[in-house]
Parts: sequence; structure tokens; C-alpha cells
Amino acid sequence: MDPLGLALENFDAVGRWRETDASGEPLDVSGELPDGTRFTGVTELKRALLANPKPFLRTLTEKLLTYALGRGLEYTDAPAVRGIVRDAASREHRFSALVLGIVKSVPFRQRRSAGEAAAVN
Repeated sequence: MDPLGLALENFDAVGRWRETDASGEPLDVSGELPDGTRFTGVTELKRALLANPKPFLRTLTEKLLTYALGRGLEYTDAPAVRGIVRDAASREHRFSALVLGIVKSVPFRQRRSAGEAAAVN
């Protein structure tokens, strides 16, 4: 999650706002995205992600699909990820649109359980 997680450091384990860590030191809530965009705090992180949402949307979709499939993604899953993100655009990239796209995707519909895969081999 780092460096994105650094922007969320102001929130403790139950979501309460805090300005200092357990030892009383001020929190460093700054970070840098992989593209070099620097941010400090949640507001600037949000602004940075909204300015260039494609990498975030792709990564979120990849993580959701990985969870849904119960396996890591392969290069053959890349077209499905791109299609899910593209199709979700018409619904303002809502989380529900991403989930629906995953459920309708070929990798999800053609997945096999471990028992089914072993029976085939």
C-alpha cells in the first residue's frame, strides 16, 4: 500500500483522526506515486488519483479479479482487465460496475476449482 498508505496514516486502526504517532511524533503523511507525483495527506492523494485515474483503476481491477479467481493473474487475463475498466467507464467507474464486469468476464466464468482442474489432468 505504501506510498499510498502514508497518506492514510492520520487514521488509526479504528478510523479516528490523529496528528501524532504513539510516541507523540508528528506523522509524515507525504508520499510519491510511481509516476513521480508527490502528495501530502488524503486530499492531495485524492487529487492526484483523480488527475490520472487509469493506473489506479487498472490496479484495483487486477486485485479484485485476483481475489475473485483465487489465483494470480496471467498475461492472458490482461484483455479482460482492460475490458472491465473500459466498460465500467460508462458507469463512472463505480465499484459495482467493476464487480459486475468481473463477474461477467471470461476468466471468472471459465474458472475451475482445484478439484475440477485435477480431474482434467
